[in-house]
Amino acid sequence: MPRFARHLEQQDGPYNPFPGLEALERRLGHALPHRIGSNEGLDMPHRALRARFGDALADLARTYGDAEAWSLRHRLAERLGLSPEQLLVDAGADSLMALALRALCDEGSPVITSAGTYPTWSYFVRGAGCREIEVAYADSTQTLAPDLSALAGAAHREGARVVYLANPDNPTGYLHADADVLALRDALPAGCTLVLDEAYHDFREDAWSPEANPAWAGIIRLRTFSKAHGLAGLRVGYAIATPETLAMLMKVRIHYAVSSLALAAADTVLAHPDETRGHVAAVIARREALADWLREQGAAVLPSTTNFVCLRLPRAAQAAAIHQALLDEGTLIHRPAHPALGHVLRISALEDALQPGRLATLAQGLAREG
Repeated sequence: MPRFARHLEQQDGPYNPFPGLEALERRLGHALPHRIGSNEGLDMPHRALRARFGDALADLARTYGDAEAWSLRHRLAERLGLSPEQLLVDAGADSLMALALRALCDEGSPVITSAGTYPTWSYFVRGAGCREIEVAYADSTQTLAPDLSALAGAAHREGARVVYLANPDNPTGYLHADADVLALRDALPAGCTLVLDEAYHDFREDAWSPEANPAWAGIIRLRTFSKAHGLAGLRVGYAIATPETLAMLMKVRIHYAVSSLALAAADTVLAHPDETRGHVAAVIARREALADWLREQGAAVLPSTTNFVCLRLPRAAQAAAIHQALLDEGTLIHRPAHPALGHVLRISALEDALQPGRLATLAQGLAREG
């Protein structure tokens, strides 16, 4: 079974027609200060932008970003113990999901997903015209997690082109060990790719160790700057994969998908790792405090390696009633729309969640059913 979409494997290219000024300067070996061929609005005064956001943003806003994300990929490579050729930067993990599906699948290709996991993946699968097959979570007293054996079994039965796994999982927070992820990869049919959504990878204890970040054959690892790095509004993320796989993704990538501002912001955050480490530590402390408080209210709290806690309720109706009551008073928590996980609630580990009385309605809802 071919690994990539037929039309991509059967042709040389397509190749990006506009690699951008920065890439051209790198190839030429000198600067191009007279930028009169790229049709950007370089003479826009941006008085309003300057007044609101300052000179730096106004200057970044006028120009296309570096389509190759050279500086950010090299900084990431140094931090992760990779080569820049094993990294691709794009407009967040969501954009990378759509990109992977475009590169891997033909219309009607079977795609295997856990029933109730991150719903944007299913949105893209269906939008790409693929055939999605869902498998149930493994459900035990202590855990609620994607069932790796069931995913592999479904991949073989359906002749799947792609299997999706969020690790840590969203919405349950469960983390599978790397050895188990690799065992799943090895159990898949030849030509089947594992798309590994690692949006919450930074909350692992070993997040930045080289041992936790290799480019694995047959796997596309997706990361984001939205969570631990606090850049959700700027839309920037990256994929880790073999250079051969990333070359195929580049054939279908929007080359200016990441703005100059997003690239500069991500580069700046990476250059100050102590701030991110401090933030992650604070989030984990809040997560554990929130989990402890919820357990005191009688909630069944699932283990989490993320920036949220997930609690499992006895009935979906109870979860729906609590969710709606909180919405009515202006508090948003998350209840998955998928019926398979309608009995769980997800709460972000923010300081606001720990304010006295903030989740009193949830506690009352738990007590009524206790």
